Amino acid sequence: MQDTREQVLDALAQEPVSGPDLADRLGVSRAAVWKHVEALREAGFAVESDDAGYRLASVPEFGGPAVAYGLDAPFTVEYHDELPSTNARARELAAEEASDVVVLADHQTGGRGRLDREWRSPAGGIYLSLVVRPEVPATHAPAFTLAAAVATTRAAREAGVDARIKWPNDVVVVRDGREHKLAGVLTEMEGEADRVSWVVVGVGVNANVDPEELPGEAAPTSIRAEAGDVDRRVFTQRLVEEFGALRHDLEGVVEAWREHATTLGRRVRVDTPGGEVVGEAVDVRFPGTLVVDTDDGPVDVTAGDCEPLRPAE
Repeated sequence: MQDTREQVLDALAQEPVSGPDLADRLGVSRAAVWKHVEALREAGFAVESDDAGYRLASVPEFGGPAVAYGLDAPFTVEYHDELPSTNARARELAAEEASDVVVLADHQTGGRGRLDREWRSPAGGIYLSLVVRPEVPATHAPAFTLAAAVATTRAAREAGVDARIKWPNDVVVVRDGREHKLAGVLTEMEGEADRVSWVVVGVGVNANVDPEELPGEAAPTSIRAEAGDVDRRVFTQRLVEEFGALRHDLEGVVEAWREHATTLGRRVRVDTPGGEVVGEAVDVRFPGTLVVDTDDGPVDVTAGDCEPLRPAE
């Protein structure tokens, strides 16, 4: 949102103000004020006018300007009603030297998860990708996945969902001894070994959708199913704000991740590129390495599919 338009919006949110007074306050013409007010109305903001002047009556439920309004994090928001993939668009922006951008879509037509799996993305969910340019070595990139998982979990818990984190990238709800997938994280990067050029962190949240719309291998759930419909604007803002803070303390992200982990302390099987690892998940170390205590001793796992095992297994 343009700076002047943001100033107009902030002024209208505080108290009714006349066009001439607002023009004088901002140092612009009355015609410019009128154009900004009309642009806000077109974006879905309810701006009413009477003898006292203009005033903000309500904010739209979702969309780029709505999420940008009141966002307490240094990210710009690029919104699309529909995209094949927010991560694909974020990679394009990253290649154009963009940074600190949130690509947000109402729904995706070609969303993908880890290992190129299909991610069903119906309208009503929250699908976003964050473009950042951290000054860290490439080996630290997995910590951004942890940061996004923690940020998503915190936002979900604020919305009334008992969300947990399953290593390495799923946010789940544990019910009846089974993990039901609420959200997923997909992190991509480009750079050299000693420094990252850019990191794109994609997050897909099953928000105001029915689980029946979300077929897949993992038993799905949604915020709607767990706690009722959520204000997607507020949820998105809280997720971005939490991620924005966590990215500056990657070492501290691990402890925050452990606080909500469902994987630790359980017997697991991890399918890795080098073969199957079975044992008790005892720890996660920076930047996201899972430590599994096997019959042959501890094994560090940096990537793989992790599933909990029942005692008989």
